[in-house]
Amino acid sequence: MFKKILVANRGEIARRILLACRELGVRAIAIYSEADKDAPWVRLADESYPLPGVTAVDTYLNQATIFQIARTCGAEAIHPGYGFLSENASFAQACADNGLVFVGPGPEAMRLMGSKAAARQLAQSAGVPVASGLDGAGKTDAELAAAAAEIGYPVLIKASAGGGGKGMRVVRSANEMEGALQAARREARSAFGDEHVILEKYFTEIHHVEIQILADQHGNVLHLFERECSVQRRHQKIIEESPAPVIQDDELRQRMAEAAVSLAQAANYVNAGTVEFIVDQSGGFYFLEMNTRLQVEHPITELVTGLDLATWQIRIANNEKLPYTQDALLQRGHAIECRIYAEDPANQFLPSIGQISYYQPPFGPSVRVDDGIESGSQVTPYYDPMLAKVITWGITRQEAVARMVRALRDTIVLGVTTNIPYLLAILQEADFLDGRTSTNYLAEHFAGWQPQVNMSESDWLALAALEALQNGRRQSRVGDGGTAVAQPDPWNQSVSWRNVQTK
Repeated sequence: MFKKILVANRGEIARRILLACRELGVRAIAIYSEADKDAPWVRLADESYPLPGVTAVDTYLNQATIFQIARTCGAEAIHPGYGFLSENASFAQACADNGLVFVGPGPEAMRLMGSKAAARQLAQSAGVPVASGLDGAGKTDAELAAAAAEIGYPVLIKASAGGGGKGMRVVRSANEMEGALQAARREARSAFGDEHVILEKYFTEIHHVEIQILADQHGNVLHLFERECSVQRRHQKIIEESPAPVIQDDELRQRMAEAAVSLAQAANYVNAGTVEFIVDQSGGFYFLEMNTRLQVEHPITELVTGLDLATWQIRIANNEKLPYTQDALLQRGHAIECRIYAEDPANQFLPSIGQISYYQPPFGPSVRVDDGIESGSQVTPYYDPMLAKVITWGITRQEAVARMVRALRDTIVLGVTTNIPYLLAILQEADFLDGRTSTNYLAEHFAGWQPQVNMSESDWLALAALEALQNGRRQSRVGDGGTAVAQPDPWNQSVSWRNVQTK
């Protein structure tokens, strides 16, 4: 096993990987920006090294500095987590060039699956269903317009490179085609330096279902069943589940899993990855893309299978062989994950920055919290606003949902506005409870959502007292020079009712 692994990431995923390293007896190395110097995951590491600066470009994307730290601390491998450098094939290649093991797939597979056009072509050759479409490479606007008419509107234009919804446009009629095509190319060129786009049939009512893959360096490829991620806003997932509520047919589940395994084998894929599909109302499914990394929603797969994906990523990178057969793996019970963001859903989801004056995560049977914050943590504008993930498990979906509602109500975050009330509203809505959640669900049910204000005077007093108590504790701390650290008067701080849930 490796002796030292550098975790090239931050927040809750850094903490997750650091814990996996410690379970394997590996010294875990953290890196941190100036904005993250007091973060709890930094203290969790066996060693930690600063990254000068605060922005992502200056810090967690600065490959030269990361490699310099790896050499200084004697790391043998780098785990990229997700986001930042995790799907950067050039970084994976640079790791190899610097004598380091990249904990993830090889750069060749990353390049192949990083191109939506190449991945689509590979899927077709592997017998994986794909939606009607056309690769736009070398095609004129007129040729693409003709292809769109043949496919049938609506169609989807999407950038071949990158992701996150950039370079993507839905075209519902022929007269929209020219403007949408120019806009998609312009955005793709700006975001990814590549204006290559593809056309695909756009399905108006679909579900987003993905299959977790785990593959070792000895030719073994396993699927760890599916997750549904249809509850999303502007392509950003906020609630994920396993098993997928939309899949009520074991035969469909098996066909999707076999298709995902076939694609991974065709790509000579190694380590953890996710093959994403869209599922239409008739039960047809079509390849969407492959994420060549650990997913944010991996904990729900861990809860329904009992496998630790983070430790197996490291074991596979260390050339260990998967000891399981496909038949030995079971999908047990139901798991749900909710992402807690520092944002205001009632105000166009604007990010909320500032100091978390008090944080209390939920606890209890079958409740898991992956977080990278604590009371006193700073939420800055430099990075993704996700604060934590709450994951619950139950024998049935109904039990898992009820447990999640209780867990979110028990979660307290003071000092910044969060999306907890928004999540609770979703979890208690009738169509969600029935599992009827297409990718249009939020737009159809929660457009212009505003939470109900039902806090009593005693609730406000309790909040003020709680914040005063927390600030009082911080006032007693001693600064670097031996003097007390001054704190602002808590009674002059505004406390938004959206920051907490009351019983």
